[in-house]
Amino acid sequence: MRPVQHTVRLSVALDKALNTLAQRHSVSVYAMLQRSVRAGIAAQENPPARDTGNQEMLAELASISVALVDAERMLDRILFTACAAYCYARSAATGARKSDEVITAEINAAYDRQRRLSRGEQA
Repeated sequence: MRPVQHTVRLSVALDKALNTLAQRHSVSVYAMLQRSVRAGIAAQENPPARDTGNQEMLAELASISVALVDAERMLDRILFTACAAYCYARSAATGARKSDEVITAEINAAYDRQRRLSRGEQA
């Protein structure tokens, strides 16, 4: 096989990288250039298989995120309902004849207090 000669122009950054690699491998710059060309051609002839694992994980993470948002909404509704049940039950147990507006204000205050406590804030 007869070698063929090509002229290659490299940027300064690539030339520095080529020289560094040649020194690291204890070969000449020309030998390292040939290795680099061979490796580059081999990489382009046999590109790596496309990794779909990341896309699948991203899709799963998105579905978990949606489910988590739904669960947070449901828990928020449960908390509000529990506060309402408590306030109405307390009002009925004490025999105080409070209007719905007063009880609603108590429900909202209890709900807000429980939300603050869940965030670690003082009630």
